[in-house]
Amino acid sequence: MRSLCAAAALALSLIASPALAADKLTVLLEWFVNPDHAPLVIAKEKGFFERHGLDVDLVPPADPSAPPRLVAAGQADVAVHYQPNLLLDHANGLPLVRFGTLVETPLNTVAVLADGPIRSLADLKGKRIGYSVAGVEEAVLSAMLGSAGLALSDVELVNVNFALTASLASGNVDATIGSYRNFEATQMRLENHDGRFFYPEENGVPPYDELIFVTSRDKLADPRLPRFLDAVEEATLFLTNHPDEALKLFLKAYPDLDDTLNRTAFADTLPRFAKRPGALDTVRAERFAAFLKDKGVLSAVPPVADYAVELKR
Repeated sequence: MRSLCAAAALALSLIASPALAADKLTVLLEWFVNPDHAPLVIAKEKGFFERHGLDVDLVPPADPSAPPRLVAAGQADVAVHYQPNLLLDHANGLPLVRFGTLVETPLNTVAVLADGPIRSLADLKGKRIGYSVAGVEEAVLSAMLGSAGLALSDVELVNVNFALTASLASGNVDATIGSYRNFEATQMRLENHDGRFFYPEENGVPPYDELIFVTSRDKLADPRLPRFLDAVEEATLFLTNHPDEALKLFLKAYPDLDDTLNRTAFADTLPRFAKRPGALDTVRAERFAAFLKDKGVLSAVPPVADYAVELKR
Protein backbone atom coordinates (compact mmCIF):
# COMPACT_ATOMS: atom_id res chain seq x y z
CA MET A 1 0.00 0.00 0.00
CA ARG A 2 2.82 2.38 0.95
CA SER A 3 4.59 1.64 -2.34
CA LEU A 4 1.40 2.29 -4.32
CA CYS A 5 0.92 5.62 -2.55
CA ALA A 6 4.53 6.55 -3.19
CA ALA A 7 4.21 5.68 -6.86
CA ALA A 8 1.02 7.72 -7.14
CA ALA A 9 2.66 10.69 -5.44
CA LEU A 10 5.62 10.46 -7.79
CA ALA A 11 3.32 10.34 -10.81
CA LEU A 12 1.42 13.39 -9.61
CA SER A 13 4.63 15.30 -9.01
CA LEU A 14 5.83 14.56 -12.52
CA ILE A 15 2.53 15.72 -13.99
CA ALA A 16 2.56 18.90 -11.92
CA SER A 17 6.22 19.73 -12.64
CA PRO A 18 6.82 22.11 -15.53
CA ALA A 19 8.59 20.67 -18.57
CA LEU A 20 12.30 21.30 -18.75
CA ALA A 21 12.96 24.58 -20.52
CA ALA A 22 14.50 24.34 -23.97
CA ASP A 23 17.98 25.74 -24.42
CA LYS A 24 17.94 29.20 -26.00
CA LEU A 25 20.03 29.67 -29.15
CA THR A 26 20.34 32.95 -31.04
CA VAL A 27 20.99 32.75 -34.79
CA LEU A 28 21.83 35.98 -36.60
CA LEU A 29 20.84 35.94 -40.27
CA GLU A 30 23.01 37.56 -42.92
CA TRP A 31 20.05 39.44 -44.48
CA PHE A 32 16.31 39.86 -44.11
CA VAL A 33 14.33 36.58 -43.95
CA ASN A 34 14.01 35.07 -47.42
CA PRO A 35 13.81 31.61 -49.05
CA ASP A 36 17.54 31.04 -48.43
CA HIS A 37 16.54 30.55 -44.79
CA ALA A 38 13.79 28.01 -45.44
CA PRO A 39 15.40 25.13 -43.46
CA LEU A 40 15.66 27.38 -40.40
CA VAL A 41 12.06 28.56 -40.71
CA ILE A 42 10.76 25.02 -41.25
CA ALA A 43 12.78 23.73 -38.29
CA LYS A 44 10.93 26.24 -36.13
CA GLU A 45 7.49 25.77 -37.66
CA LYS A 46 7.61 21.95 -37.64
CA GLY A 47 8.97 21.80 -34.11
CA PHE A 48 12.28 20.20 -35.08
CA PHE A 49 14.25 22.65 -32.94
CA GLU A 50 11.90 22.02 -30.05
CA ARG A 51 12.26 18.26 -30.50
CA HIS A 52 16.01 18.69 -30.06
CA GLY A 53 15.55 20.76 -26.91
CA LEU A 54 16.20 24.14 -28.51
CA ASP A 55 14.41 27.47 -28.47
CA VAL A 56 15.91 29.21 -31.50
CA ASP A 57 15.60 32.92 -32.24
CA LEU A 58 16.18 33.88 -35.89
CA VAL A 59 17.31 37.50 -35.94
CA PRO A 60 17.60 39.55 -39.16
CA PRO A 61 20.40 42.12 -38.86
CA ALA A 62 19.99 45.88 -38.82
CA ASP A 63 23.48 45.97 -40.36
CA PRO A 64 24.26 42.97 -42.63
CA SER A 65 27.98 43.28 -41.86
CA ALA A 66 27.45 42.99 -38.10
CA PRO A 67 26.50 39.32 -37.42
CA PRO A 68 30.00 37.80 -37.74
CA ARG A 69 31.46 40.46 -35.43
CA LEU A 70 28.67 40.00 -32.90
CA VAL A 71 29.17 36.24 -32.79
CA ALA A 72 32.94 36.66 -32.50
CA ALA A 73 32.33 39.01 -29.56
CA GLY A 74 30.07 36.47 -27.84
CA GLN A 75 26.90 38.56 -28.27
CA ALA A 76 25.12 35.80 -30.23
CA ASP A 77 25.60 32.07 -30.65
CA VAL A 78 25.48 31.44 -34.40
CA ALA A 79 25.55 33.53 -37.57
CA VAL A 80 24.65 32.72 -41.14
CA HIS A 81 27.68 33.80 -43.14
CA TYR A 82 29.38 33.47 -46.53
CA GLN A 83 32.23 30.99 -46.98
CA PRO A 84 34.43 33.44 -48.96
CA ASN A 85 33.95 36.17 -46.35
CA LEU A 86 34.76 33.79 -43.51
CA LEU A 87 38.25 33.42 -44.95
CA LEU A 88 38.67 37.20 -44.91
CA ASP A 89 37.40 37.38 -41.33
CA HIS A 90 39.84 34.66 -40.30
CA ALA A 91 42.71 36.52 -41.96
CA ASN A 92 41.66 39.61 -39.98
CA GLY A 93 41.81 37.75 -36.69
CA LEU A 94 38.14 37.10 -35.93
CA PRO A 95 37.84 33.82 -33.96
CA LEU A 96 35.07 32.44 -36.17
CA VAL A 97 34.70 28.82 -37.26
CA ARG A 98 32.35 27.24 -39.77
CA PHE A 99 30.53 24.25 -38.26
CA GLY A 100 27.75 23.72 -40.80
CA THR A 101 26.47 24.55 -44.28
CA LEU A 102 23.11 26.00 -45.30
CA VAL A 103 23.46 26.54 -49.08
CA GLU A 104 26.09 24.29 -50.61
CA THR A 105 26.41 25.83 -54.09
CA PRO A 106 27.39 29.29 -55.28
CA LEU A 107 24.47 31.64 -55.87
CA ASN A 108 26.47 34.58 -57.20
CA THR A 109 26.42 35.50 -60.88
CA VAL A 110 27.58 38.03 -63.40
CA ALA A 111 24.35 39.39 -64.84
CA VAL A 112 23.59 41.30 -68.04
CA LEU A 113 20.36 42.17 -69.83
CA ALA A 114 19.15 39.35 -72.04
CA ASP A 115 18.26 41.71 -74.89
CA GLY A 116 21.52 43.62 -74.66
CA PRO A 117 24.69 43.33 -76.73
CA ILE A 118 26.62 41.17 -74.24
CA ARG A 119 26.34 37.54 -75.28
CA SER A 120 29.50 36.21 -73.64
CA LEU A 121 31.99 37.21 -70.95
CA ALA A 122 34.38 38.31 -73.70
CA ASP A 123 31.85 40.99 -74.69
CA LEU A 124 32.44 42.73 -71.35
CA LYS A 125 35.65 44.32 -72.60
CA GLY A 126 35.42 48.08 -72.09
CA LYS A 127 32.11 47.78 -70.20
CA ARG A 128 31.01 49.07 -66.78
CA ILE A 129 30.40 46.37 -64.15
CA GLY A 130 28.51 47.19 -60.96
CA TYR A 131 29.38 45.55 -57.66
CA SER A 132 28.41 45.82 -54.01
CA VAL A 133 31.26 44.39 -51.95
CA ALA A 134 34.93 44.75 -52.80
CA GLY A 135 37.49 42.03 -52.23
CA VAL A 136 36.04 38.59 -52.91
CA GLU A 137 33.77 39.74 -55.73
CA GLU A 138 36.73 41.32 -57.50
CA ALA A 139 38.62 38.02 -57.22
CA VAL A 140 35.65 36.10 -58.60
CA LEU A 141 35.20 38.59 -61.43
CA SER A 142 38.91 38.50 -62.23
CA ALA A 143 38.80 34.72 -62.65
CA MET A 144 35.65 34.83 -64.73
CA LEU A 145 37.07 37.48 -67.02
CA GLY A 146 40.30 35.53 -67.21
CA SER A 147 38.39 32.50 -68.51
CA ALA A 148 37.41 34.70 -71.46
CA GLY A 149 40.90 36.14 -72.00
CA LEU A 150 40.21 39.44 -70.21
CA ALA A 151 41.59 41.13 -67.08
CA LEU A 152 40.06 43.49 -64.53
CA SER A 153 41.86 46.31 -66.29
CA ASP A 154 39.70 45.62 -69.35
CA VAL A 155 36.53 46.71 -67.52
CA GLU A 156 35.42 49.61 -65.34
CA LEU A 157 34.21 48.67 -61.85
CA VAL A 158 31.41 50.79 -60.39
CA ASN A 159 30.28 50.53 -56.76
CA VAL A 160 26.48 50.59 -56.94
CA ASN A 161 26.06 49.65 -53.27
CA PHE A 162 23.22 47.11 -53.22
CA ALA A 163 21.24 48.56 -56.14
CA LEU A 164 22.40 45.85 -58.52
CA THR A 165 19.18 45.16 -60.40
CA ALA A 166 18.15 48.82 -60.61
CA SER A 167 21.58 49.88 -61.88
CA LEU A 168 21.55 47.24 -64.59
CA ALA A 169 17.96 47.88 -65.66
CA SER A 170 18.55 51.65 -65.87
CA GLY A 171 21.66 51.30 -67.99
CA ASN A 172 23.95 52.86 -65.40
CA VAL A 173 26.12 49.76 -65.75
CA ASP A 174 26.41 47.10 -68.46
CA ALA A 175 26.69 44.17 -66.06
CA THR A 176 26.71 43.38 -62.36
CA ILE A 177 28.36 40.88 -60.09
CA GLY A 178 26.56 39.89 -56.92
CA SER A 179 23.07 39.14 -58.22
CA TYR A 180 21.81 35.79 -56.95
CA ARG A 181 20.56 33.30 -59.52
CA ASN A 182 17.75 32.13 -57.23
CA PHE A 183 16.36 35.61 -56.52
CA GLU A 184 17.47 38.51 -58.72
CA ALA A 185 17.02 36.40 -61.86
CA THR A 186 13.28 36.15 -61.13
CA GLN A 187 13.12 39.74 -59.89
CA MET A 188 14.51 40.98 -63.20
CA ARG A 189 12.04 38.90 -65.20
CA LEU A 190 9.09 40.13 -63.15
CA GLU A 191 10.22 43.71 -63.76
CA ASN A 192 10.36 43.05 -67.52
CA HIS A 193 14.14 43.09 -67.63
CA ASP A 194 15.09 39.50 -68.40
CA GLY A 195 18.70 38.73 -67.62
CA ARG A 196 21.46 36.56 -68.96
CA PHE A 197 23.62 35.04 -66.23
CA PHE A 198 27.17 33.73 -66.13
CA TYR A 199 28.04 31.36 -63.28
CA PRO A 200 31.38 31.56 -61.44
CA GLU A 201 31.78 27.79 -61.08
CA GLU A 202 31.43 27.41 -64.86
CA ASN A 203 33.93 30.17 -65.62
CA GLY A 204 37.18 29.70 -63.74
CA VAL A 205 36.09 29.85 -60.07
CA PRO A 206 36.24 26.77 -57.82
CA PRO A 207 32.84 25.85 -56.33
CA TYR A 208 32.18 26.93 -52.77
CA ASP A 209 29.40 26.98 -50.17
CA GLU A 210 27.45 30.22 -50.47
CA LEU A 211 25.92 30.23 -46.98
CA ILE A 212 27.38 28.60 -43.88
CA PHE A 213 26.85 28.55 -40.12
CA VAL A 214 29.62 30.04 -38.00
CA THR A 215 30.24 30.33 -34.29
CA SER A 216 33.08 31.56 -32.12
CA ARG A 217 35.91 29.09 -31.58
CA ASP A 218 35.29 28.94 -27.84
CA LYS A 219 31.76 27.61 -28.47
CA LEU A 220 32.73 24.60 -30.59
CA ALA A 221 32.15 22.20 -27.69
CA ASP A 222 28.69 23.66 -27.01
CA PRO A 223 26.24 20.70 -27.00
CA ARG A 224 23.54 22.89 -28.56
CA LEU A 225 25.37 23.07 -31.89
CA PRO A 226 25.08 19.39 -32.95
CA ARG A 227 21.41 19.45 -31.96
CA PHE A 228 20.94 22.58 -34.05
CA LEU A 229 22.44 20.84 -37.09
CA ASP A 230 20.32 17.74 -36.53
CA ALA A 231 17.18 19.88 -36.56
CA VAL A 232 18.31 21.75 -39.69
CA GLU A 233 19.01 18.43 -41.42
CA GLU A 234 15.53 17.15 -40.57
CA ALA A 235 14.02 20.37 -41.89
CA THR A 236 16.03 20.19 -45.12
CA LEU A 237 14.89 16.63 -45.78
CA PHE A 238 11.30 17.67 -45.06
CA LEU A 239 11.68 20.49 -47.60
CA THR A 240 13.00 18.01 -50.14
CA ASN A 241 10.23 15.47 -49.57
CA HIS A 242 7.31 17.86 -49.02
CA PRO A 243 8.04 21.12 -50.88
CA ASP A 244 4.41 22.22 -51.18
CA GLU A 245 3.67 21.75 -47.48
CA ALA A 246 6.96 23.39 -46.59
CA LEU A 247 6.10 26.43 -48.72
CA LYS A 248 2.77 26.79 -46.91
CA LEU A 249 4.54 26.67 -43.54
CA PHE A 250 7.13 29.20 -44.71
CA LEU A 251 4.49 31.66 -45.94
CA LYS A 252 2.37 31.15 -42.83
CA ALA A 253 5.36 32.21 -40.75
CA TYR A 254 6.18 35.16 -43.05
CA PRO A 255 2.98 36.14 -44.91
CA ASP A 256 4.60 39.32 -46.25
CA LEU A 257 6.72 37.06 -48.49
CA ASP A 258 3.68 35.54 -50.20
CA ASP A 259 4.31 36.83 -53.70
CA THR A 260 5.48 35.47 -57.04
CA LEU A 261 9.09 36.47 -56.44
CA ASN A 262 9.48 34.62 -53.15
CA ARG A 263 7.42 31.61 -54.22
CA THR A 264 9.65 31.20 -57.27
CA ALA A 265 12.82 31.78 -55.25
CA PHE A 266 11.67 29.16 -52.76
CA ALA A 267 11.40 26.54 -55.51
CA ASP A 268 14.68 27.61 -57.14
CA THR A 269 16.59 27.35 -53.85
CA LEU A 270 15.38 23.90 -52.78
CA PRO A 271 18.03 21.93 -54.73
CA ARG A 272 20.81 24.04 -53.25
CA PHE A 273 20.34 23.35 -49.54
CA ALA A 274 22.94 21.10 -47.92
CA LYS A 275 21.40 17.69 -47.25
CA ARG A 276 24.22 16.96 -44.79
CA PRO A 277 24.69 20.38 -43.18
CA GLY A 278 27.27 19.14 -40.70
CA ALA A 279 29.56 17.57 -43.32
CA LEU A 280 32.78 19.32 -44.30
CA ASP A 281 34.52 18.88 -47.66
CA THR A 282 38.11 19.69 -46.72
CA VAL A 283 39.48 19.42 -50.24
CA ARG A 284 36.86 21.84 -51.55
CA ALA A 285 37.62 24.31 -48.78
CA GLU A 286 41.38 24.11 -49.42
CA ARG A 287 40.86 24.63 -53.14
CA PHE A 288 38.83 27.80 -52.67
CA ALA A 289 41.26 29.21 -50.11
CA ALA A 290 44.11 28.58 -52.57
CA PHE A 291 42.09 30.40 -55.24
CA LEU A 292 41.76 33.47 -53.01
CA LYS A 293 45.49 33.42 -52.32
CA ASP A 294 46.25 33.18 -56.04
CA LYS A 295 44.05 36.24 -56.59
CA GLY A 296 45.84 38.19 -53.87
CA VAL A 297 42.87 38.28 -51.48
CA LEU A 298 44.70 36.12 -48.91
CA SER A 299 48.40 36.34 -48.09
CA ALA A 300 48.54 32.63 -47.22
CA VAL A 301 46.35 29.52 -47.34
CA PRO A 302 45.33 28.74 -43.75
CA PRO A 303 44.84 25.17 -42.52
CA VAL A 304 41.19 24.26 -42.92
CA ALA A 305 40.97 23.25 -39.26
CA ASP A 306 41.70 26.86 -38.32
CA TYR A 307 38.41 28.11 -39.77
CA ALA A 308 36.16 25.10 -40.49
CA VAL A 309 35.29 21.93 -38.57
CA GLU A 310 32.97 18.94 -38.66
CA LEU A 311 31.47 18.61 -35.20
CA LYS A 312 31.69 15.34 -33.31
CA ARG A 313 28.17 13.96 -32.93
